[in-house]
Amino acid sequence: MGCNRENNKRLDQQVFRYNEHKNISSLDPAFSKDNANIWAVHQLFNGLVELDKNMQIQPSIAHDWKISENGKLYTFYLRNDVFFHSHEKFGPAKTRLVTAADFEYSLNRLQDPKLASPGSWVLNSVDEFSAKGPHTFQIKLKHPFPAFLGLLSMKYCSVVPREIVKFYGVDFRSHPIGTGPFLFKRWSENNKLVFRKNNRYFESDSKGNKLPYLEAIAITFLRDKQSEYSQFLQGNIDFISGLDGSYKDDILTPQGQLKDKHMGSIKMLKSPYLNTEYLGFFMNPNMNKDSSRLLRQAFNYGFDRKKMIAFLRNNIGNPGYGGIIPKGLAGYDGSIGFEYNPKKAKALVSKYKKQSNNEMPNLKISTTENYLSFCEFIQRALQDIGLFIEIDVMPASALKSAKANGKTTVFRASWVADYPDAQNYLSLFYSENFAPKGPNYTHFKNEKFDRLYKSAMKETNDSIRTVLYKKMDKIIMSEAPVVVLFYDEALRFVHKSIEGLEINPTNLLEIKRVRKY
Repeated sequence: MGCNRENNKRLDQQVFRYNEHKNISSLDPAFSKDNANIWAVHQLFNGLVELDKNMQIQPSIAHDWKISENGKLYTFYLRNDVFFHSHEKFGPAKTRLVTAADFEYSLNRLQDPKLASPGSWVLNSVDEFSAKGPHTFQIKLKHPFPAFLGLLSMKYCSVVPREIVKFYGVDFRSHPIGTGPFLFKRWSENNKLVFRKNNRYFESDSKGNKLPYLEAIAITFLRDKQSEYSQFLQGNIDFISGLDGSYKDDILTPQGQLKDKHMGSIKMLKSPYLNTEYLGFFMNPNMNKDSSRLLRQAFNYGFDRKKMIAFLRNNIGNPGYGGIIPKGLAGYDGSIGFEYNPKKAKALVSKYKKQSNNEMPNLKISTTENYLSFCEFIQRALQDIGLFIEIDVMPASALKSAKANGKTTVFRASWVADYPDAQNYLSLFYSENFAPKGPNYTHFKNEKFDRLYKSAMKETNDSIRTVLYKKMDKIIMSEAPVVVLFYDEALRFVHKSIEGLEINPTNLLEIKRVRKY
């Protein structure tokens, strides 16, 4: 019996276990749209380049690259030791080397309207691409786009094998073959997903040890966050990500520190997270431009963000005193936003009443259940300045549809960076990106902003581009189409038996360097 227990313990030390609250919809990188899919796909696939924990571009399958002087031609030089995971459709060898032709196929597939990938937009700035031999791949852009390497680090741009994709068709979503540190083993949807170590993985650590260290990854699908927390405390899963109201006061002090009772067994990892949480106003063209701006500014001044973060998030996150660009990205300016000023808010409401002849200004916030407590906090505060708020709680899918189609007055939203460049956030306000065709859900339109946006897209000098970004963000905050609530922080609670699990501003889950004791 003792021997069996020892064997089970040794086996458990080789398996990294975590939980997903929502079902993973696909293991095809072309559909890696949200965190659940991205985390899983990241273990199975690689692209040309990747981001490190400091948001710097690093080699992946491309060991080197060159960018032309005009910033439009990218030439990538591929490693010659990267193999696809084993599959009988590769023939007797059951695998084969990755070549530049595989990247040509993968990016063509991503653009294919029949596939309808939500990531096809990442190639919008691309003119053409082609293999220039087995290990050289070129991409030509329509115009210079300094953030392009960051786009290529997204999982959408992972390499996939033509013969396996053609064999499985749409079922490639549940039969993934990639090049990553782990390979697909089995998937009982909504129940359990298992990956095993890829013994032919091409990366090694700084001491020459082959990656990954662990033998397997096991993912469960408990939807209830309290149940997940309970499983974590019992040691059945190795880490939890983020903070939920159901357990925040059990694990953290009001000041946001780990409670003493957990100090011996748990460690907390924290990092700035490229996620801006906000409320957006639909900029109804039928409303008076000047008076509606007064109302939006009053809303922004009328509640205490610092108090909200302290009460509702145990001080995890930074109050949204800047613009839409989050803390941690070039272009962030913490002085251009709105601090709590009830006196100024009341004066703006009075001015609005006179201009609009509306003595009972009211707004409806559309939100999901998860953010109801934030909206109620704001509702109580704004009542004191004479602004009355109605809250409409709806399912996430209904809210997504309503805000995309201009059916909301005020909507709760967040924007997590797809790639580490402020342009990603500013694109939410470019007039050519009006929803539902683009991410401009507020339907904000400003000619000066658009001119600066177009200039920034062509600017290759990082310093000049940052200045342009700051000017654009300042325009947004002066017009106030959004209420920046807070800049999120990535948070992980990890058992002390886990070593090498790090945290990063995109909250990407990196397991290839994790050890378990």
